[in-house]
Parts: sequence; C-alpha cells; structure tokens
Amino acid sequence: MTRAAPVPGSASLRILGIDPGLRCTGFGLIDTRAGKLTYVSSGCIRTATAPLPGRLKTILDGLGEIIATHGADLVAIEQVFVNINPKSTLLLGQARGAAICAAIARDLEVAEYTALQVKQAVVGHGHATKGQVQEMVQRLLALSGAPGADAADALACAICHAHSLGGQGISAGRYRVRRGRVILAEVPR
Repeated sequence: MTRAAPVPGSASLRILGIDPGLRCTGFGLIDTRAGKLTYVSSGCIRTATAPLPGRLKTILDGLGEIIATHGADLVAIEQVFVNINPKSTLLLGQARGAAICAAIARDLEVAEYTALQVKQAVVGHGHATKGQVQEMVQRLLALSGAPGADAADALACAICHAHSLGGQGISAGRYRVRRGRVILAEVPR
C-alpha cells in the first residue's frame, strides 16, 4: 500500500531511510509534519550467506514488503563510498541497486545522501561517530533506547531528507556536540 503523492510542506510525509549493506540493509521509517519527526518503524534486513543473486533478492523483497506494510512517500538512501577494497565497494553498490529498485518499482522518489551529509544534518558535524549518530537519532525521535547501528543509520538518512525538505534540523541550535557527546544546547529566546 503506497500513499498518495506527497506535496512537501503539506500534510505528513512518510520517509523510508535505507542504509544499504549486503549482510544487513538497515531501514527506518519516520513521519514528518510541520518539522515534527515521528518514529514509525526500523530494523535490518539480513541476508543469508548464499550466492549474490539470492542475497540481492532478499533485499529487494524485504524492502518491498516493508513498503507494502507501512507505505512510504519518499525514500532516502546513503550513497556508496569508495573504500580500499574495490570488490567490497562493488558488492555494496549492488546491494544499494537492489534497494533503489525496490523503491522505484513502487514509483517512489529516491533521494541520495553521502554519509558526510547525513551526519552533518543529524549530529551537526560530518565526522560524527556511529555512537553519536545513534544517540542523536534516539533524541530526535524520542526513542526509549538507541536503535542498532544499521537501523540508526537508516533513520538518520530519513531525518536528513526530512531536514532537506524544510524541517528544523540540528542547525536550528537545539543540540550540539561537545567532547564527543551530544548535548541539548540552550536556545536563545
């Protein structure tokens, strides 16, 4: 079940964030309305140690099921970074391709962000640690505990996209990073 076509700035939007990975593809769904973020669901699609085509099918089918179950208006996915091992980069790119295909097969718009952009939007600086991202996602979505690393990265991607649509982000001054810890900052009135 997909929802009606979104109009940024109007009613609520449901954003699916995806952190692609061949072993574990993180997903996170949030709703945003008038700059307010609300947690919907998150988790990880795990693939068995099997030949590559079967693993890609697991990612494609898993994300398709999540979209069918929860609906989504927009999708935000993390771009592949080039690492030292070209083979790993290519495999990650294939997992990312399967995730993008799951979205476009359902006529969803896909936005892409670098890890640096996501961390900047969520934590306030592009070189944040995974722990800082998890802590900020927990705070921004008022979660009772920190989500797992892959789910947190996916939720952060969705939050980044929500901020790019005009919501209030970390730059609004609510949170700051001091000595590696995320803190609530005093906002001048």
